[in-house]
Amino acid sequence: MSLAATYRLGTRLFWRDKAMLFASVVTPVGLAVGMPLLMRHVTTTGAAAATPIFQGALAVLLSITAFMNIAVALVNRRDQLVLKRLRASELTDRQILIGQIASTATQTFAVIVVCTVAVRLVADVPLPADPLAYAAVTAAGATVTSLLGAAYTAAIPRAELAAVYTMPVFLVCGVAAGAMGPIPLPSWLEPVLDLLPTTAVVNAVKTGDLAGSVLILAGWTAAGLVAIRLWFRWEPRRS
Repeated sequence: MSLAATYRLGTRLFWRDKAMLFASVVTPVGLAVGMPLLMRHVTTTGAAAATPIFQGALAVLLSITAFMNIAVALVNRRDQLVLKRLRASELTDRQILIGQIASTATQTFAVIVVCTVAVRLVADVPLPADPLAYAAVTAAGATVTSLLGAAYTAAIPRAELAAVYTMPVFLVCGVAAGAMGPIPLPSWLEPVLDLLPTTAVVNAVKTGDLAGSVLILAGWTAAGLVAIRLWFRWEPRRS
């Protein structure tokens, strides 16, 4: 087996899991397209109101399709001893994790592209002014959040609690990026939330300022790699 094989394995297992498919693709796509569509038709400003809602919804796509997806998948495979069996093969630990992270990031990026085209067609949300920069920052965001989702599995005690443990992350990311509309927040909290990787992606899309977002994503990448190295578990805890 090779890195390409682990990539294909992660992708195949994902698309065969109907429950996960609904939770990490159908639901976030419905939110990312449905909310701008609603704003397009219930507000007087139309597409002008739908555009920031969709931009904020990118945080929802990243937190669910990338972060939650990989966290739940890896915890399930850990508890079912799939990771342990993969580790006993010729694959290295790095190949196993990179294959899973790359698979999740690719799926997330594809979902973002589909949603970007969909909201243009149904809600008149304009396409990105700089498609290459948009693709780069959303692909980077998908990769970083997938990496962080893998690292976060260390905090999840068992598979039954995986979805519950990841839900607060989704809520915080959605609120921080404005995906749920304008919510009053304490003035001291906003700068803290701007440091979230999902908010960094949304801010880059809104403002076109890539430098600050790249630095934030780089910091989270380093933190994720350190967390995986120190705390990632390949087997369930034995009581």
